[in-house]
Amino acid sequence: MRFFKLLAIVLFATLFLGCSNDNQNDGPAPLIKPYEEGEKITLQNIHGGIKTLVRTKDGFVVKGDEEKVLMLDIFGTFCRPCQDEAPHLTDLQLRKHDNFIILGLTHLEDVSSEYVLENFAQKFGAYYFIANQEENARIAETITQDIGYKQALQVPFKVMLKNGNYQTVVDVWEGRSDRRYYIGKIDTALIEKDLLRILDKK
Repeated sequence: MRFFKLLAIVLFATLFLGCSNDNQNDGPAPLIKPYEEGEKITLQNIHGGIKTLVRTKDGFVVKGDEEKVLMLDIFGTFCRPCQDEAPHLTDLQLRKHDNFIILGLTHLEDVSSEYVLENFAQKFGAYYFIANQEENARIAETITQDIGYKQALQVPFKVMLKNGNYQTVVDVWEGRSDRRYYIGKIDTALIEKDLLRILDKK
């Protein structure tokens, strides 16, 4: 009985006092360092092939596809809205491939590319470029810093870029006209409407 009391006291102290290295000047944990202009990130597609994402002054472009509108889709295989959107994003990519490219980036999970392929892409019809690698977290951090997004990142989270610059997109939640990201499940018809508007911009 005495052993269980002692164990309870130790567990209580651990839970509520936490661990300490007695260095009071450490400050907050550092954020992931964002990418700097000119840096190149090689992304491996779970379906095969690679693309190089290039950091611009204000955003990103895909090497060799600089003239295309780029959508970066940060998602999780576990996320129901992400699963629901997948076949519609595939359809949009197929129809608009001449001037539009989607790069899907897994986030908030640690799974193999084979898992993503079998349990997300094939299961839910996600046949666009999907990268599942460590660099995704740094790309996501760079994006949120670029656009001044301060909240905890939730998925799905998407941004659209043209010529390396983030574009304003429809805000279905608050009706703001300066929104530079989609959050949550978005009707692909709205994404396509934004895409056509962005393509028409000079």
